[in-house]
Amino acid sequence: MRALHLGQRNEGTQVSREERTKSQYSGRVREMRPTRPRRTRGPAPATSGARDLASQLFGRKPEHVLLLLRAAWPAVVGPELARRTQVVGLEGRTLRVRVPDAGWRKVLHRMNRDILTRLYTMVGGLAPTALGLQEGQVVGAPAPKAADARALPPAEVTATIRAAADVIGDPELRERFAASAALYLRRHGGA
Repeated sequence: MRALHLGQRNEGTQVSREERTKSQYSGRVREMRPTRPRRTRGPAPATSGARDLASQLFGRKPEHVLLLLRAAWPAVVGPELARRTQVVGLEGRTLRVRVPDAGWRKVLHRMNRDILTRLYTMVGGLAPTALGLQEGQVVGAPAPKAADARALPPAEVTATIRAAADVIGDPELRERFAASAALYLRRHGGA
């Protein structure tokens, strides 16, 4: 039996460079190609049965889906953020949310992926795939809970505390900061 050279076939005819390259690399490329993990939309919902039930109960009409998303919103974003935002509507797969100003719009924009993942975890396939944020007056924001009866009476806000609080843009947060700082300083003997 005679030895074959790289460019020869068994019959002794020449193999084209294209065929040789194709035969040399075709098997190796497939073997060395890493397999990619499949991308998923997010974590699987806690119970797929509950998700299916939500789709059966709310999935037929868009207004029902919107009601479900409005009910889920405080659990998804937390009570403070829910109080400062308002779910306005659902346009296709985009949930429209009203925020009071550009600062809150930026905050929600940064949290976009987390919010959508949490919504998907909570409502499954009915969850929106995008958030649309618009600035405007948030209507119907529930008032903060009344202070605990065991709380101390408000402490006096000094000029130093007021000066430190003036850099806070949100008036409600500014007042809360000033009251908290004054109470802290009263409890711990600060100036």
